[in-house]
Amino acid sequence: MPVKNRFAELQDEITAWRRDMHENPEILFETHRTAALVADKLKEFGCDEIVTGIGRTGVVGVIKGKSSASGKVIGLRADMDALPIHEATGLDYASKTPGAMHACGHDGHTAMLLGAAKYLAETRNFDGTVVVIFQPAEEGGGGGKEMCDDGMMERWGIQEVYGMHNWPGRPVGSFAIRPGAFFAATDQFDITFEGRGGHAAKPQETVDSTVMAAQAVLALQTIASRNADPVDQVVVSVTSFETSSNAFNVIPQRVDLKGTVRTMSPEMRDLAEKRMTEICNGIAATFGGTVEVKYHRGYPCMVNHPAQTDFAAEVARKVSGGCDEAPLVMGGEDFAYMLEERPGAYILVGNGDTAAVHHPEYNFNDEAIPAGCSWWAEIVETRMPAA
Repeated sequence: MPVKNRFAELQDEITAWRRDMHENPEILFETHRTAALVADKLKEFGCDEIVTGIGRTGVVGVIKGKSSASGKVIGLRADMDALPIHEATGLDYASKTPGAMHACGHDGHTAMLLGAAKYLAETRNFDGTVVVIFQPAEEGGGGGKEMCDDGMMERWGIQEVYGMHNWPGRPVGSFAIRPGAFFAATDQFDITFEGRGGHAAKPQETVDSTVMAAQAVLALQTIASRNADPVDQVVVSVTSFETSSNAFNVIPQRVDLKGTVRTMSPEMRDLAEKRMTEICNGIAATFGGTVEVKYHRGYPCMVNHPAQTDFAAEVARKVSGGCDEAPLVMGGEDFAYMLEERPGAYILVGNGDTAAVHHPEYNFNDEAIPAGCSWWAEIVETRMPAA
């Protein structure tokens, strides 16, 4: 395939971009160096329009085909931000920024989309317009929402949008996708139980916040085991339990719980929030204490659109010879916001036998670059064939 051959030629160049970004990671919206690098490359490629500052530090590039009779406009999105993790790979190009690391492969995503942009600007062998989207703050900052809120879809008339993520454990360059709900909604909660503190030798004079909170940790699991439809998905995890005193002989006045809820449907999301509040209020009332439940809605469930998913899988088969059905993922992905605004699909590309994402020894596999770049380019050339 010509596209794959061209990306094999470009692989060393794309790898150099990727490793430079890996060495200089930036977190959330602080992707100033990365955004500048992206904008410089897009200018070098001869993109028709380059706009920075979308979604605070996002970059958008526009590439017009040889013709535009189709009137089609397709968006391709990559994320740019790193994680607050101290790198432990020992690589020659390991992070030079203490406490920051590209532990999720966004450096690879950005490099692959840059590679595709270079090829598409060179050849322009399509009828329509491509909008390449480089997004900050995927890792918890909601950069995708910020770019949408800045009117990105309307400003460039984007009709469909496609995204990609590397996936450790899958063969390098292989693909997997699924229609419908794919990545979970990611919510967080803060729960504070308030009692009456006192001496541990005189529990009858106290209202024990520790006992209330301990009951809640167990009772919250009944949301999944007794409230949810067994064929639906919900995960309730209490990840922090902190008392207001750490003395051996003090019953604390207050206990703070923190955690996360992961769901795959709006109905289950609503149920989890409702039952969490009801359960905690009931426990506090039973023991004579009080409780405050703060439920923070994070990224929505990421839902692939059926027709675009079928198309994305078809393109993946052209590139690699196959495309598997991906499993449900209880992690979150803020590409969900873009898929709420426009039809599109999100695909996984194999990263080989590497450490898991968000692990201090993870590294993006540069051997996946030709397949990833080819998928981006083929999305465009297949969806908007040259007249």
